[in-house]
Amino acid sequence: MTDLSATVKALRKEYGLTQEDLSLKSGVGLRFVRDLEQGKKTLRLDKVNQLLDLFNYEMKPMVKTKEQ
Repeated sequence: MTDLSATVKALRKEYGLTQEDLSLKSGVGLRFVRDLEQGKKTLRLDKVNQLLDLFNYEMKPMVKTKEQ
């Protein structure tokens, strides 16, 4: 599970939403919510941000740090 998928799942549960609720409230498809929470590697960034907007979050570029 990626950081993004874990964060979305945790936020969804914190707000007491089912995957279907999240889909309806954010305006993305249920399949998209499931793919995101399962850590699918290829997702449309505009849809990710559309979903995250419900929780007042957004994805944006940041500098990578070297792993040691």
